[in-house]
Amino acid sequence: MTNAEKVHDFLNKAQTFYFLTTDGDQPKGRPFGFQMLVDDTLYFGCGTFKNVFKQLTANPRVEVLAVNGGEFLRYDGQAKIVKDAALLEKVRSAIPQIMSLYDQNGWEMGLFCLKNGHAEIRGMMDLKEEFDV
Repeated sequence: MTNAEKVHDFLNKAQTFYFLTTDGDQPKGRPFGFQMLVDDTLYFGCGTFKNVFKQLTANPRVEVLAVNGGEFLRYDGQAKIVKDAALLEKVRSAIPQIMSLYDQNGWEMGLFCLKNGHAEIRGMMDLKEEFDV
């Protein structure tokens, strides 16, 4: 299993994970549920009209936090915006209801991945695994 697959697997098991950005000097976190692994790269998406997208554009240093049972994952890196029509079509297939809502409202889905990523899988008191992604 590749490191990207490990993160993808953990996020799938957690189902909901938290995406952390900053708004100026104020930390901001919100629940996310969409992520997709394509060619060993983990992609995330959100509306370009949302504050989270503006925040990760202004400061691309972000972190993902997920909890599954007695373990948690921290995955940080620098958000890189990805404009790729073929990838967007895969997103349409993965989440058709959400993409239909976006289309109806004229919203754009902003896709991104994390570069220079680093992940830790931890128990409450110990480090289980640490790796670059």
